[in-house]
Amino acid sequence: MKRIVVNGAKSLQGEISVSGSKNAALPIIFACILTNGVSEIENLPDIGDVRVAIDIVRSFGAEVEKRGSITYIDTRRLSYKEPDLELVKAIRASTYLLGSCMSRFGRCHISSFGGCNFSLRPIDLHINACVALGGRLEGEMILCDRPHGSVILLSKASVGATVNSILLAAAADGETLIRGAAVEPHIDSLIYFINSCGGSVVRRGREIRIKGSELHGGRICVIGDMIEAGSYLALSLMTGGGVTVRNSPVEDMTASLDAFKDLGAEIIISDDAIGGRILSPRFLSVTAAPYPGFPTDLQPIIAPLMAQNGGGEITDTVWQTRFGYLEPLSRFGVLSRVEQNRAVIYKSIIKSAKAKAIDLRGGMAALMCALVSKGQSEIYSAETILRGYEKLDEKLCAIGAEIKIEDI
Repeated sequence: MKRIVVNGAKSLQGEISVSGSKNAALPIIFACILTNGVSEIENLPDIGDVRVAIDIVRSFGAEVEKRGSITYIDTRRLSYKEPDLELVKAIRASTYLLGSCMSRFGRCHISSFGGCNFSLRPIDLHINACVALGGRLEGEMILCDRPHGSVILLSKASVGATVNSILLAAAADGETLIRGAAVEPHIDSLIYFINSCGGSVVRRGREIRIKGSELHGGRICVIGDMIEAGSYLALSLMTGGGVTVRNSPVEDMTASLDAFKDLGAEIIISDDAIGGRILSPRFLSVTAAPYPGFPTDLQPIIAPLMAQNGGGEITDTVWQTRFGYLEPLSRFGVLSRVEQNRAVIYKSIIKSAKAKAIDLRGGMAALMCALVSKGQSEIYSAETILRGYEKLDEKLCAIGAEIKIEDI
């Protein structure tokens, strides 16, 4: 276990550069299982979730090597084996084994897939997609002689189910039509990668048409992480606006930037750099929804910003019980009330505290509170935060923060 020790209320000034997107990188890594060749992935973030995903792919026989900014994944000599359960339980993206293993090996063990435990996260849509393309359930295995094209109807715009549907169809026999697909930027990133591997995937709105193909190695540069960019922008606004966030995917952040403006911030954008400051704090009401709506992954991040300023309310239509992070934030003085899928955040005085990071984004929200409060704070289970933020201590120390990460 790790902890982060923070001496807070320091002046934060300078620039932070955003790393490659976690949510884009993980589907690409698992998509490599479909291919027979060597893929080149540039700007892959060095974070916990990515390291676990690479270990899982290695367990099938992939050879992975990093040279400079490019990671090479050689999948020419793969064979099926059940991956280590502890690895599968460590990340939610292990659900992508359903699509990738069904496509490459015709089988996949249905495991206790991991990730942040902030809500019920069923995989029924994923299983339905497997069955639609010819899969059959036998005990804890889902088997298929060879996936065949079909129509997949997604009853909700699930990113994970959309990814698995693409992975299933990309190498299947015939043509597949996915209706009701998610349209997050990392879906388009996955499509770009698969097409670079010789695939035929076209998205128009929430419909994706796929012609199954034999796939070779591909190439891609991982897009910037809009959640990391939003996190550091929120931190900048909380600490006086002295931090500029570079390499931000500005075009993907419209809903987030609009929310910060509605809270009373002036946002300054120059190419891929974002900065700003709070001018006139206001009560903010925000609803987390599938893209292009406000991201559910940013709703824990905006909560301490609301508390520091005019208060607000958060409704989450994606994960309706994603408010467990408010208990650790209460230790920092954040006052709130939860009513089903809605949380009211009251204007609060943020103070130093000791708390546990119970999930990735909630842990980052706690770290933000620690950075703005006077005195020393400690955040336990810090490895949870490191699953999604590359070089966290290095980036924060470079702008004037006093933090250290310790093994305990």
